[in-house]
This record gives sequence, C-alpha cells and structure tokens, in this order.
Amino acid sequence: MRPILLLAVALVFVTTLCVAVVANAVIPGLSLAAAVALGALVAPPDPVAATAVAGQLGLPRRLVSILEGEGLFNDVTAIVLYHVAIAAVVTGTFSPWRAGFDLVLSAVVAVAVGLALGWGANRLMGLLGDPTLQIGLTLLVPYAAYVLAEELHGSGVLAVLTAALFLAEYATDADDVMTRLAGHTFWDVVDTLVTGVAFGLIGLELHNAVRTASGRWGELLGWTAAVVAVVVLVRLAWLLPATWLTKRLHSRRDHDEDIPTSWRETVVMWWSGMRGVASVALALAIPLEVDDGSAFPDRDEIVFVAFGVIMATLVLQGLTLPWLVRRLGVRADTEREKAFEKALAVRAAKAAKRRLREIEAVEELPDELSEQMLRRAFDIGVRISPEMGDDERREMQRRWKRVRHIQAEMLSAARHEVLAARSEPGADPEVVDRVLRHLDVRSLR
Repeated sequence: MRPILLLAVALVFVTTLCVAVVANAVIPGLSLAAAVALGALVAPPDPVAATAVAGQLGLPRRLVSILEGEGLFNDVTAIVLYHVAIAAVVTGTFSPWRAGFDLVLSAVVAVAVGLALGWGANRLMGLLGDPTLQIGLTLLVPYAAYVLAEELHGSGVLAVLTAALFLAEYATDADDVMTRLAGHTFWDVVDTLVTGVAFGLIGLELHNAVRTASGRWGELLGWTAAVVAVVVLVRLAWLLPATWLTKRLHSRRDHDEDIPTSWRETVVMWWSGMRGVASVALALAIPLEVDDGSAFPDRDEIVFVAFGVIMATLVLQGLTLPWLVRRLGVRADTEREKAFEKALAVRAAKAAKRRLREIEAVEELPDELSEQMLRRAFDIGVRISPEMGDDERREMQRRWKRVRHIQAEMLSAARHEVLAARSEPGADPEVVDRVLRHLDVRSLR
C-alpha cells in the first residue's frame, strides 16, 4: 500500500504541479488553472501496456502489483484534480479552501456510495443465483455507482473502484465456478473493447491536432517536448528517493511488502510510466465553452500537447520497454513462485482430506470407496503441483493426464456431433444449446 500511495497519490500531485508550472511558463497566455488541468490529465500513467509486457517477459509479481495498483488509484487522484481545475477555468473563480473541501467531500461521498452499492450488489448476487444475471449485475453496478456519486458531488471513479474492491473481497463464492469462469471471460472482452475504443479515439482526434498545428508545428512540438520531459523526469526524480524511503521503512518494520528490490527494478518502474486511456478520456472531456459563453481558453493547444505526451510515451517507452527489461535482466523469482504453488497444493490436498474425514465421521463408507477418495484428495494437490508426489504418484499423474487427453478427445467428438445436429431438419436450436452447454461444463470439470 505504501509504494502504491506514493505513486498514485503523491506523485500525481507532484507531476501535476510541475507540469502546470512549466506549461504556464512556456505556453504564452495559458492560465494557471488551465495549466493545472493539463498537468492533471497527463499525470496518471496507464498500466495496460506495462502489465502486457510483464505477462510476456515475466516481470516480478511485486512490480506488477505496484503498477496495477498505481493504475487503479492514480486515475482517481488525477480526475479529482482535473475537475477542480476545469471548474476554476469555467467559472473564473478559484478558492483553495473550497477546492480542498470539495476534494475531501468528493472522496468521502464516493467511498460511502461505493460501499453501499457494493454491499447491496453482494446481497443481490446471493439471491440471483444464475451466472448470466450475476455477470449482468456486475456490468450495471459500476454505472450506478458512477452516476449516483456524481449526482451527490462525489468522485464517480472512486465510487466505482470502491464498489469493485468490495465485491472482489466479499462476493466471491468458492463453489460458484461458472460465474467466476464466465465473468473473467466477459470482463476480458469488455476490457479489450473499451481499451481499443479509447485508443481509437486518439486516431479520430489526430486531424484536429494537425489542424491546430497548421503553421505552428515548431512551437507546439516544443511545448509538447517540454511537458514530455517533465512527466518522464519527475517520475524518475520521485522514484529514486521514494524507493529508498520505502526500503528503509520496510527494513525497520520487518514485514512483507511488495517493493522494488534493486535499482534495475526501479528503472523498469520508471520507464513503465506510459500515458494512455485516462489521459485520452480527460483530454476529450475538456469543455468547449466556459460559463460566459466564450471558448475554453487554449483548449486546442492543451489537447495537442496532451495527445503529444500520450503518443510520445506510448511509442518511445512502450516500444523500448521490452528491450530495457531484457537488457537489465529483471525477471520473476520462478523458484519462489513454484514453492508457493507447491505450498498451496499441499494446503488444498489437506483441506480435501479433512473434509473426507468429516464425511466419514457421519457416513459409513465402504473401505474401497474411502481409499479411492483418499487417493483423489491427494491427486487434487498433485494436479496443481506434480512435485508433491513421489515417482509412483508421478507415474499415476502421467496416466491420469493420458486419460484426460482421451476424455477431452471424446468430449470434442461429442461437441462436434451436437453442433452438426443444429443444421439438421427439425432440430431445436435451444435443445442443441442446452446439450452443448452440458458438454462444455463437463469439459471444464
């Protein structure tokens, strides 16, 4: 939590301030409030590209955790700052005390709304039961949280995040296999589509950026380069002392915490600060007019610089990050991961055996069945981590894999046959789908 808050809250404030100061100095006529809005919208890095690289190259889990946590919370900080700055430009008035009060009130309202809707959705999920309805509810809850929080003058993004974290913590049913599997697949698709649309908007806005830069390319590119330098260098200047401080506190308190353990990991975290979806959304959300009906001051210039920062960081840092990771040799601790996986496998097998003993205590099982179930309990752990078993058990595991392969081929043939029946005259497609779903569930098991 400490490194995430240092990056997602403190660093966003510092980056916003530094960008605002530089932009106000280099862009003639740009007001301080508009400069703060520019700083807020380019301050939050997007973890999508970094975590994609992490999955391909095997970055340490602690770095991935920090990057993902930073990506969750920095949007909240940046959007609240952005709203305060935009309101100052639109209304023409700004009060530091009022802004601070609005900031605190926005957070309190958002957390309250998120917790309330998360609790209500959790109770409702238990009543629905059907995986389709439950997944549909998870799609509706974020919208409800966002709209309700905004109507109550809270942070819609923080409300969504709070509700999501509540549901992730308390709405997980270990035996709800279908909802979990289908939900992961559904949200992977939604995440891909939303991200694609957001970056597609960059392309749609390019013609406006080109029109803005007509005859002023040198001037606008110079401003953009200055802001890019600020966001990149401020992140490095912040990470070096922040990492040192976190290590010092970590060693004193002597507790497990995900922190960078070397300067190489710190460099990878620095270079992972690419701007993306949040910056795109905030740049496009800048109002066209202020309260008196006049055009938003320097809107085209702000949008051009913002998209320049997004493109520069995505192209420069995004394309070179894999090379940097390989060059520095930053890799996940695979031995530690295997040891943890084995420990979890042992715990899972022991839990299955305990449940078997509880059943034997109330039900009289034949000796053969009891022995067979005991082997099945052991196999639960072996299938997760084959290193649990000795040579004999490993041989049994190899045989079981062969059985599963043959069974998978049989189920595949059955599915093909059922799908072929769909096009036969008189076939009821709903019955075909019902049988096919049964086979799919059987395959998962």
